[in-house]
Amino acid sequence: MKAKRIYLIAGEASGDLHGSNLMKALLEENPDLVFQFWGGDRMNGAANGLVKHIRDLAFMGFTEVLMNLRTILSNISFCKKDILVFKPDALVLIDYPGFNLRIAEWAKKEGIKVYYYISPQVWAWKESRVKKIKANVDHMFVILPFETEFYKKHRMNVEFVGHPLIDAIDTFLLEDKELTSSLRERYAIGNKEIIALLPGSRSQEIKKKLPIMLKALEPFAADYAIVIAGAPTQEKWFYRQFSADAIIIENETYSLLSNASYAVVTSGTATLETALFKVPEVVCYKGSPISYLIAKSLIKIKFISLVNLIMDKEIVKELIQDECNPENIHSELSKMIGDAEYRNTMKLSFEELRQRLGESGASKKVARSLLKTI
Repeated sequence: MKAKRIYLIAGEASGDLHGSNLMKALLEENPDLVFQFWGGDRMNGAANGLVKHIRDLAFMGFTEVLMNLRTILSNISFCKKDILVFKPDALVLIDYPGFNLRIAEWAKKEGIKVYYYISPQVWAWKESRVKKIKANVDHMFVILPFETEFYKKHRMNVEFVGHPLIDAIDTFLLEDKELTSSLRERYAIGNKEIIALLPGSRSQEIKKKLPIMLKALEPFAADYAIVIAGAPTQEKWFYRQFSADAIIIENETYSLLSNASYAVVTSGTATLETALFKVPEVVCYKGSPISYLIAKSLIKIKFISLVNLIMDKEIVKELIQDECNPENIHSELSKMIGDAEYRNTMKLSFEELRQRLGESGASKKVARSLLKTI
């Protein structure tokens, strides 16, 4: 019998993480599966078949996308041709909506079965895209509790599988205890409390936010270890242009969060990861002025961090655009350090957040559901 063939597309670091865990779960169910995929080091470590690396795909903001439009359109064209040559039994799209929704529309016309894992944030902006999703996606796997009701409102059949970060973190805590316990020794951190900086994974966002974060933390440098979480998509030299002496930990964010007392975090999946490690955090967002103005006119949600969105109230402070400055970051960090009640209330909210995310086993649920239909 011919082995089933699955084509996956992830365009960012978080998608690479969840894609790798899904691939592992799929192989546990059926070791004979053949993959072809767009992803990163984690997906490449899970199986053979890497076509394009995420370091060549991540463009953020409206102006950045326009500047790289030729590359994006070229990638879309190449992807379509590659899928046709591969002839997959299923196409699995992981977040990355600007690219993946275009591929979904094309694939549906080609008669390819389309699965979407981790919904685009259509509930935040461009709700009209739901019509496109409904028309072109055969099955939607959602990971946030409020997404189920959102899609039901649009009369779509969706499957809530829980959040894959729960599995990723549980697996890390189980398998990587040595990495966690040896981190201080390996990076000569000593016994100082750690303030973790998570400036994102894309070069544009790191360039905008990391200098601001570092400036804000200068007054804490004598008493705390300031540690930058290096993304798998960036080399160490890239971070060195912003700080000659900060500690940079490459591709070990979970080890860092396991040891951190506080964190300054770029908006995105990292806000949720930090909360699940129960690390008090302040959330930062700063884009180009044009991108921000366009986004502000389109986005209709109260919060930008997943922590606050899921809890539907402000649990962590969000510093957006002009508010994202050294003075405000310093002020919020000082409050977290100096006010025990404020800090402990945040941690208790993180525990409630974990409960709202549902049961573990998201990757396994998606794998089993997908394989049943192909």
